[in-house]
Amino acid sequence: MVTTRSPVRRHLLLVLLLAAGCAPAAAGRPPGGADVATAGAAAAVRSAAVPLTGAPGDYDPLLEMVGDARVVLLGESTHGTHEFYRERARVTRRLVEEKGFTAVAVEGDWPRAARVDRHVRGTGADRTAAQALSAFTGFPVWMWRNAEVRELVEWMRGHNAGLPAGAPRVGFHGLDVYSLALSADEVVRYLEGVDPAAAERARGRYACFRRFRDEPQGYGQAVEFDDAPSCEAQAAEQLREVEARTADAAGRAALFDARRNAAVVAGAEAYYRGMFQRGVNTWNLRDRHMIATLEALLAEPVPGGGPARVVVWAHNTHVGDARATHMGDLGELNLGQLARERYGADAVLVGFTTYDGTVMAAREWGAPGERRTVRPALPGSFGAVFHEAALPAFLLPLRGGAPAGLGERRLQRAIGVVYMPATERASHYFHARLPEQFDAVVHWDRTRAVQPLAR
Repeated sequence: MVTTRSPVRRHLLLVLLLAAGCAPAAAGRPPGGADVATAGAAAAVRSAAVPLTGAPGDYDPLLEMVGDARVVLLGESTHGTHEFYRERARVTRRLVEEKGFTAVAVEGDWPRAARVDRHVRGTGADRTAAQALSAFTGFPVWMWRNAEVRELVEWMRGHNAGLPAGAPRVGFHGLDVYSLALSADEVVRYLEGVDPAAAERARGRYACFRRFRDEPQGYGQAVEFDDAPSCEAQAAEQLREVEARTADAAGRAALFDARRNAAVVAGAEAYYRGMFQRGVNTWNLRDRHMIATLEALLAEPVPGGGPARVVVWAHNTHVGDARATHMGDLGELNLGQLARERYGADAVLVGFTTYDGTVMAAREWGAPGERRTVRPALPGSFGAVFHEAALPAFLLPLRGGAPAGLGERRLQRAIGVVYMPATERASHYFHARLPEQFDAVVHWDRTRAVQPLAR
């Protein structure tokens, strides 16, 4: 199960554990057909599914399920599928226009997403969405810098521009923890404009990271194995100082941005140091940072009153409740679980799946993205069940009752930014109980790769 920027040792552990699991039994499989259990579950899915045809009302049942919920988490089973991005954008537009959602929060870095946020609000220097998205320069460049996200950003900018003065603008934000050096720069840059003495203090504290600027993993390795001094105290002290600052209404947005960047530095310090420490689960550190960012977005006052409401774009392994998956068996939690624990029914978790097609993914970590062929889903998996339902695309509501046969544990596929079909069973599948993992699932049987804006 390779997802974005997963530590190598975590992947190796999962390969060993998942490889030891047993695939669903093929007993009872008719010659040339699905096994009896798969066929029965597929028939139940076909009866409960809402076909997706491209009509304006496609997602009416999902919008009804959302109701007054404040958080909707939209997943994806790959980081490079056109239909996932396109359909999440369709749902997002409706959540903004019909439900008053005020922000899109993605599985990306805060400072890079902030450049896009300035563009959609009409306050940035970028003239086009493609220019704003060019902030996403590192591997995997196609994940957010693609034609599908560009179209969403263009729509967000146009939507905001058409709102009356004083109405809340929809924002674009990053949830992730990787941008240590860039976030440190942003904290210093903010303080230079409002308090030069505070900026000098921040510069001194963050100097602790200076020699690891271009290789933050080297920081954790040096602390653990080379007796390099830890920067934990400096990062925490700087976060406390920024959080203690106040600002008038005109400066509130800039201060909020600086606080989130300071939180990223503190979170990234713990993450990279934890990669080389025994007993530290860096996946949990990362998703705890994500929920903290989400909570901060939800706590921000909305112009004109009313609660903030956020739609999240992230991988299924972050969005689905980990307690219903093999991840939970390994002691891992995730954003979807934490959102349910904090917000209950006010958090709606939606998974996205496919059976086969193509995907934009790399052959190995750091390699260029390529248009790769996605193998048909393994027999007995959820993807195989949905394929047997014989519907090209559908929405399957799960909250309040799931179709017969879906409650049992089955294999579920997860392709991140690396796709390794030669070891697909071990690298890209895990067991899950779908009705406990998601409130709804969107399935597109055959999908194609996203269109990157840059190679």
